[in-house]
Amino acid sequence: MAANILVLDDEKNYLLILESILDDEGYNVTTLSDPEMGLAYLEDSEVDVILTDMKMPKLTGQDVLEHCKKNYPHIPVLIMTAFGSVESAVEAMRIGAFDYITKPFANEELLLSLSKAVSYAETQQDNVRLRQQLAEKFGSGNIIARGKGMREVLEMVNRAAPTKSTVLVMGESGTGKELIARAIHDNSTRKDQPFISVNCMALNPGVLESELFGHEKGSFTGATAMRKGRFEQANKGTLFLDEIGELTPELQVKLLRVLQEHQIERVGGAETIDVDIRIVAATNKNLQEAVSKGEFREDLFYRLNVVSIFLPPLRERREDIPFLADHFLDKYSKENEKKFTGFTAAAMDYLSAYEWPGNVRQLENVIERCTVLSRTETIDTDDLPPEIKDEESQFKSAVDLLPARLNLADTMDKIEGALVRRALVRSEFVQVKAAEMLGLSKSNLQYKLKKYGLLGKAK
Repeated sequence: MAANILVLDDEKNYLLILESILDDEGYNVTTLSDPEMGLAYLEDSEVDVILTDMKMPKLTGQDVLEHCKKNYPHIPVLIMTAFGSVESAVEAMRIGAFDYITKPFANEELLLSLSKAVSYAETQQDNVRLRQQLAEKFGSGNIIARGKGMREVLEMVNRAAPTKSTVLVMGESGTGKELIARAIHDNSTRKDQPFISVNCMALNPGVLESELFGHEKGSFTGATAMRKGRFEQANKGTLFLDEIGELTPELQVKLLRVLQEHQIERVGGAETIDVDIRIVAATNKNLQEAVSKGEFREDLFYRLNVVSIFLPPLRERREDIPFLADHFLDKYSKENEKKFTGFTAAAMDYLSAYEWPGNVRQLENVIERCTVLSRTETIDTDDLPPEIKDEESQFKSAVDLLPARLNLADTMDKIEGALVRRALVRSEFVQVKAAEMLGLSKSNLQYKLKKYGLLGKAK
């Protein structure tokens, strides 16, 4: 299907030329000389790419761009500008233009840029469709997956959920492993059966054994009655074992038997009880490393690691931060019966630049604190806790989060990214000042901002 191109230019000669060029290439072209009519046209029409002049009466190309970024962020906008106005085009690129083309233009240059924009638009539309499908499947609203990393996670959930296979969810503390386990259960054939959760680190080994397997009356002091354990409670459903890496060797052996034979014995009992459960386990440890150190059974690891899902830390999915922040603001404003309009740009810049060692859980805690303490309807920088705004703590947290065995090139990238973020914070997100602090040219800084996913944060 041919792409739909909207062309906006107050010079009618250019409209005729562009219509002819694009029509010959097989595009569906709509040309308008009034940019206000163009914005009205967007409300009722399918548009894949917008090609707009920069200088027009009533509205500029930048006005069109800003309107589209706010209301139609999936539509790429190409800016046309006279040769002497390149600076304004560069500013448009900073706020999100897909590309700019100088007038007079070469047809080949125009068509190449447009072709890239159309490909981008198709990818964006595919992503929107995928997010809609995932939202329908995992529609609790608790899982925010705007970036590529989390969309890949949900695609894995989508494929694994209908099966009977054991799933191992890996990731740092606070990344949302239990939410993923619940999504697997809710989209499986067991969704109408129990979902039972156990934190293997929260209980000492003796209590955990009784909690998992249950016990018979009189099996130990205080066992005044028979009690079913979590395995039996989860029968026909899903058992989520969080912090699985904390199991003692003895409990690892018992769990292995359950996975192999689908049978348990209560503590102090001799009766064998059949259980039909699906295990979803989670850990913030490197279990392969634990296996090599003799701390975790290799056979149990392979039983658990049938399908593995890795949850990226929040610092590696920064594109999700604004959406997560909005989600938590909505949640806690309702809980606290307060009204908020959102975040200031400066506050969101700080939230997006922070390293988040505590991941999504820490972000949720910060937003809850803001809703409780803020005196205004908009969360501003004054409402944020000090550590979010302190560039020294940001840099320190970034370095502390480096894995001990990271190779030198990756280590230098992580440190450079942290230094660039610190300079942005210290310069109040002004590129020229940040470049000065780092001893870089502005173009070199822009390359690094793009590399570390910070281009949209800087002015």
